Amino acid sequence: MGLRGPRPRREEIVWTPDFAYAIGLIASDGCLSTDGRHFTLVSKDREQVLNIKKCLSITANPSRRASGVNGDENYYYRLQWGDIYLYNFLLSLGLTHNKSLSLGEIKVPDKYFFDFVRGSFDGDGCFYSYFDPRWKSSFMFYVTFTSGSHKHTEWLQKRIEGLCGIKGHITRNSKAKHVTNLKYAKRESLLLLKLLYPSQSVTHLTRKRLKIDQALSIVGMSLTVT
Repeated sequence: MGLRGPRPRREEIVWTPDFAYAIGLIASDGCLSTDGRHFTLVSKDREQVLNIKKCLSITANPSRRASGVNGDENYYYRLQWGDIYLYNFLLSLGLTHNKSLSLGEIKVPDKYFFDFVRGSFDGDGCFYSYFDPRWKSSFMFYVTFTSGSHKHTEWLQKRIEGLCGIKGHITRNSKAKHVTNLKYAKRESLLLLKLLYPSQSVTHLTRKRLKIDQALSIVGMSLTVT
C-alpha cells in the first residue's frame, strides 16, 4: 500500500449563506479548542450537527452518546473536526476559545448577516408564544437570543437595528446575572423572522421553524416562502 498523500486543507474562505449560518452556529453553540485547531459542536438535534457538517463540508461524522439517563430523548450528538485555516479565520472575525463570556463583535458582511443570525438563533435562540390573559384574543410571540456575553448581546442588538430598524430590548437572566437575553416582541419579531427565513430552502433547524409556523398560523400569519 502506498503512502497517503497530504490531507486536503481549506485554501480560502468564500462567504455564502451556508457559511455565514455555520459561523452563527459556532459562535452561539460551538466550541473552539485551546489547541488552535479543533472545533466541537454538541446537540440533542442530529439535524443540527448534520447542518454544520454540510455547510462547512466537514468529512468527520458525528458520534452519538448517552447523557447517562435511559431513553432516546437523552442522547446527544457530538461533532469534532480540525481546520487550522478556518480556526485562524474565525479568530480574525472576533471569535475566541473562551467565547461564552468574552464574545463581542463578529465581523460578518451585511449581505450574509441574517444568515449568521439564523445560525445564532438555531444555536442559542428561542421562539415562544402564548395568549395574554390581560387582553381578549391577544396572541403574543417573541424571538429571543441568549448569551453569556453582554458585549455580544449589545453588538447584536445594534447591528440588527442598523440593518432593519427594529430595536428589541435586553434583559438580565434572573438566575444567572451574567446571562443576557435580547428579545423581540410580536411586530418586530415577525419582521426579523422574515429576514431569517427568506425561503424554505435556507439551512435551518426544522424543529424551530415548524414551531414558528404553527404559532403564526393560529393568528393567520405566515412567513413569506419562495
